[in-house]
Amino acid sequence: MHGAFTDASSWAGVISLLHAAGSTVRAPANPLRGLSHDAAYIKNVVCDIDVPVVLVGHGYGGAVITHAATDADNVVALCYVAAFGLDAGECILDITSRFPPMPVADATFTAGFPAHLPGGPDSELYISEERFPQVYAADLPPHVKSVMSVAQRPIAHSALTSRSGPPAWASKPSWYAIATADRMLSPTAQRFMAQRMAATEYVLDGSHAVALSQPDAVVAMIREAAEQGTGRGDGDELRQPF
Repeated sequence: MHGAFTDASSWAGVISLLHAAGSTVRAPANPLRGLSHDAAYIKNVVCDIDVPVVLVGHGYGGAVITHAATDADNVVALCYVAAFGLDAGECILDITSRFPPMPVADATFTAGFPAHLPGGPDSELYISEERFPQVYAADLPPHVKSVMSVAQRPIAHSALTSRSGPPAWASKPSWYAIATADRMLSPTAQRFMAQRMAATEYVLDGSHAVALSQPDAVVAMIREAAEQGTGRGDGDELRQPF
């Protein structure tokens, strides 16, 4: 499950490697409209899958899988990639305000929602095109960073204050890839959340876009979660929605 400011194409390298390993993958779009809305959408996707599932979330996508998988019996493991693993009653801003500000703090701006929809968001958050390469994807090639900066998907501002329900990580085994060069989500915050959920940690020297810059390491974590989550020696028949 991709996070804010990007789309499912951010998993392209990971998906290619998982396909090569024989794994079945689904990469649904994260609506980015609000935690309850997004989690309900992903939960419906998961419920339509009739085999064991490893849910993988990046950034804000981690908050979505945390909220969505609590009562999903077919989810056997959770993987967080530089992601928010919220506790019950927490919101994104509770975590970001607990740690020193990151460079992204002064690189974002709020824009009014282009068309008002009943019950929809009234504003969205973007990263400035000029700052995006440095704060989001410093370890990617220049041409990739420039494309991502103009193709970013905004997140509804209200998603940052939406409160999580009971966390799925409290009852399901979890893995966490900590991106030590992340300028979006503090690596210290990542470590805090990983330790709080007693996750198996993968420490990667990468930016917030670590799934794109180090897909091999992320895939190694996902396959380990798949093998241990099912008690099998392989993850070939496991679906891994992002």
